[in-house]
Amino acid sequence: MTDMNHEISDAPDEPLGKTVGERRVEAVEELKIIDLFENDEKTTKIGTSMRPSTEEHLIRFLKENQEVFAWTMTDLHGISPDVITHRLSIDPNAKPVKQKKRMFGVEKSQAIKEEVDKLLKAKYIRLVQYPEWLANVVLVPKSNEKWRLCIDFTDLNNACPKDPFPLPWIDILVDSTSGCEMLSFLDACQGYNQIPLGPEGQEKASFVTNQGVFCYNVMPFGLKNVGATYQRLVNHMFQNQIGRNIEVYIDDMLVKSVEEQDHIKDLEECFQILKTFGMNLNPAKCTFGVGGAKFLGYMIFKRGIEANP
Repeated sequence: MTDMNHEISDAPDEPLGKTVGERRVEAVEELKIIDLFENDEKTTKIGTSMRPSTEEHLIRFLKENQEVFAWTMTDLHGISPDVITHRLSIDPNAKPVKQKKRMFGVEKSQAIKEEVDKLLKAKYIRLVQYPEWLANVVLVPKSNEKWRLCIDFTDLNNACPKDPFPLPWIDILVDSTSGCEMLSFLDACQGYNQIPLGPEGQEKASFVTNQGVFCYNVMPFGLKNVGATYQRLVNHMFQNQIGRNIEVYIDDMLVKSVEEQDHIKDLEECFQILKTFGMNLNPAKCTFGVGGAKFLGYMIFKRGIEANP
């Protein structure tokens, strides 16, 4: 595999507290939930407009490729640091900032503890001593009335120059997707966290809770330039597919087929690349085999493009 480690100096900023549910791709037809395991609650979604023979083949394909899916953080393989690592570039004249620890009520403190325990179990974070940079946690409400743990990296982000790595042109992506008979959109499980954080930057990505002071071993959400690093990765992974049978905008992946009969073959090619690089999908947030989608603000169908109302 080609080495893609970069000294990161600029990237598209990600809004603090963006939830996984705030996706730029969404199906526009009725969906069917299918079980990937018998007598289990591990499911994914498929479209309902495909031919019965295509549906049968698709379900069989998904069940035969369960290793691509991750059900929890501990199931993730993680991208090898030989492929890509997110490296911080910090202005040498910037003065490190230690944020004063914020106080939370009992309910929020318990939610923070539960999330930190999950991160520790997955080895996404570790305890650290004497960090120069220190941030607070922020709880963002989720649609299911639970909390999402985020980190306020504002001070660290202000010290990092912006990465100029280009994102794809949305109009080109949309134009190249219209006219396709079948689409599948994929969601990487904890996508940013599948990329390692460079050792020299890990202690700079530190945060404090009632449990102690921790730093990230993996690329965290909310850190400046993580979008550019992710785009670098997917551009490399799918370099022979982008524009042909897949489009990728940061962490939104869309597999497209001009003809329905070719869709399983296109998915097979995509899944093989995912296996090669060790990237896992979140089956609950993937949708396979639909005839149209909301993609990057547009409604895309075989007949053409419409503005998303």
